[in-house]
Amino acid sequence: MSGSAAPSSFTDAQKTDARRYCGYPAYGAGAAGFQGWRFFQAYGLLEFRLNNLSPAEIAVVLNYLATLATLESAITEASTRLDTSEAAVWTRNPYEVRERAGLFDDWRRRLCAFLGLPPGPGLGDGSLALVV
Repeated sequence: MSGSAAPSSFTDAQKTDARRYCGYPAYGAGAAGFQGWRFFQAYGLLEFRLNNLSPAEIAVVLNYLATLATLESAITEASTRLDTSEAAVWTRNPYEVRERAGLFDDWRRRLCAFLGLPPGPGLGDGSLALVV
């Protein structure tokens, strides 16, 4: 972004990606019904941050979104090699998809940390919970 002004707001698509990467559910057309920011304090914080970041902070989030889009597509691309165990001298890494997904989730958590909010329910904290 050298030589150009920093963006002053996110597009709807960028906000959708930020929510999704942070593990939060779809926002829909706005706060209505029984879910959304009114029922999840962290979701409200996410919406506040997305609407009130400085241009420099928006630029950082946009870099995260670009990195995450690349990492996410690499997971999908790795799935095209799942049917090959060995080919000539090349041997498939049987853990590639898991390792790529782990890297992707790590970057998602980094975005959450930058925004100052906990990972959403779609990302979780990596621990198990027992509900009785």
